Amino acid sequence: MHDDLVQRRFTADAPNRLWLTDITEHPTAEGKLYLCAIKDVYSGRIVGYSIDTRMKASLAVAALSNAVRLRHPADTVVHSDRAVNSGPGNS
Repeated sequence: MHDDLVQRRFTADAPNRLWLTDITEHPTAEGKLYLCAIKDVYSGRIVGYSIDTRMKASLAVAALSNAVRLRHPADTVVHSDRAVNSGPGNS
């Protein structure tokens, strides 16, 4: 378990200070797609993402790698709620 550095304070005073990440499931005609997005709290912009047909660790790693490659952050806190949602209506 890691320390909660955010403590439900989702604000930032400059770009690349706090990023939030989440994975969502999207049903399609061909099957499920999973999207992992990295959001910069300061700007509200998506700074990195990845898409795959399976929800696995590499999905999140690819999204974070994409964001780091594009933004070159330093001392950035990346926060995820680590929740698992097994389907619509579940929380």
